[in-house]
Formats: sequence, structure tokens, C-alpha cells
Amino acid sequence: MAPDRSTAGTPNEWLNRARSNLAIARQPKNDEIYWEDLCFETQQAAEKALKAVLLSKKIKFRFVHDLAELLTTLEINGVMLPEMIRNAAILTDYSVEARYPGPFEPITEEEFLESLRIAEEVVKWAAQQI
Repeated sequence: MAPDRSTAGTPNEWLNRARSNLAIARQPKNDEIYWEDLCFETQQAAEKALKAVLLSKKIKFRFVHDLAELLTTLEINGVMLPEMIRNAAILTDYSVEARYPGPFEPITEEEFLESLRIAEEVVKWAAQQI
């Protein structure tokens, strides 16, 4: 079932987009898909989920891909973050750097699975906050 587009821009629509990124990340990987690209989807899921929480609490934020900045913005505005949610900051590297060819180590399946686990926790936590 397609998400309800009548709520575009709301915290719930941001959360729906986060869930969409998770669904893409969970798709079966074939040889043409890079782990880095799947990790980008996990980063996007976490980013959109954090922005959904910020919007729901009417906290102003910059539109950045830096999850540490978004997490800090939540904390300085009184939102308590469990340790697992703070761990989402490590996903920031997947937002840009890992998406393009360059001088970096390839992402492993294990790294992807860890990024997926973190993103799933962030989306779950965000849904509880909204």
C-alpha cells in the first residue's frame, strides 16, 4: 500500500520516507549492487527519522546529512537519546563519501548489517517519539 501523500512535510510523512529507505535497504542484494549504496539507504532512513522527530517537537534544524548535528540538536533541546540512537552518527559517512568511486575501503556485508540494525532502531525510536 502506498503511503498517504496528503501528509507531505509532516513528521509522519518523513517517517514514511525513512521506512521506504529501510525497505530499499532490505531488498535482496545482487552482484550489481554495492554495499555502499545499501548503506546510503540506511543513512537516509536514520536521517529522515531524526528529522521527523525534530519536526514533531517543533525544533528548528539545518537540512544537513550530518547525523551527529541532528542528534546534538535533539539533545540540546531536551530530547533524551538512548545510546543506540547516539550510535547513528556513524552512518553519516554513508551519506556522501561512500556513494561515489574514490579512495576508501569497500563496505563489507557485516558493516552493512550493522548500519541496517542501527537505522532500524532509529526509525523504531522515532516512531515512538512522534
